Amino acid sequence: MLKNTAADFNKALQKWFRAHGRVLPWRSHPSPYAVLVSEFMLQQTTVAAVQPYFRRWMRRFPDVASLAAAPEEDVMKHWEGLGYYSRARNLHRAAKAILSCFGGMIPGDLDLLCALPGVGPYTASALAAFAFDQPVPVLDANIQRVIARLFDFHENIATAAGKKFLHQAAASLLPKKGGRCHASALMDLGATVCRAGQPDCAGCPVRGFCQATDPALLPIKPAKKAITQLEDWRALSLREGEIFLIPSPGPLWKGLWTLPAAEPCSEVIGSFSYAITRYKVNLHVIHAEPLPGWQAFSMQNLPPMPSPHRKVIDAFLLQKK
Repeated sequence: MLKNTAADFNKALQKWFRAHGRVLPWRSHPSPYAVLVSEFMLQQTTVAAVQPYFRRWMRRFPDVASLAAAPEEDVMKHWEGLGYYSRARNLHRAAKAILSCFGGMIPGDLDLLCALPGVGPYTASALAAFAFDQPVPVLDANIQRVIARLFDFHENIATAAGKKFLHQAAASLLPKKGGRCHASALMDLGATVCRAGQPDCAGCPVRGFCQATDPALLPIKPAKKAITQLEDWRALSLREGEIFLIPSPGPLWKGLWTLPAAEPCSEVIGSFSYAITRYKVNLHVIHAEPLPGWQAFSMQNLPPMPSPHRKVIDAFLLQKK
């Protein structure tokens, strides 16, 4: 229980939000489509990384109809660099479903939203709040942290009991209306004040409502999985301003083009490292002659590629200058 009422809490929170809320491109014109795009992009990706991609995406695909009509390769090209490419395919599929089932109008009903490709309970709640201003609990990582600290919750938030508690606690704070501002304010509070690790309790607008005795210890999360090292060998094959690539066989990077796989050897021309989920991949590159099935592309007109492979090409071109 908070020390005062939810109305008192929200009054203090909204006063702070009006002065300190973040200016984000999808908040300026929170159309359902803009919110849908932003929520797909923000899955497992930071706000800072998403903003330039969101702006570019909205210029190319300004509405549901334009996205639904676009070729998949164009969609993937505009997602290139954001990673987790299944999100782009699901967003594309969702646009087609919205066009065919709802005449291009994104529904505001939670059950209908959850039926869309790539839309789970969290994304549906976020759409209901941010796109349709509904007062529903929205529990991203920032808000989970805020709620766990406000209520001094010392159990694992990833368990069924932990998830149930957070949902009920968040619901107890909801205003009768104005779900968009409420969720945005809680999210920004977690992102800028009630941060992971040591929060800025002195600058917190709702510190009088917080029950946490040691907020830096909260929330309680499951132990992180160990990082697994992987070795990946790829061939760089060039000929007169062209590079040879292959379509990814999937499931990783499905719909993208990659450097062809190669056998390990001692003649490495470069090595690069990148992280993906719980893996650290060491990518080793060798020169190779093109083989049947490899497709040539102009270096000035490359197809959609995963970021690590595109960085290999960029680094090689830089060395040749």
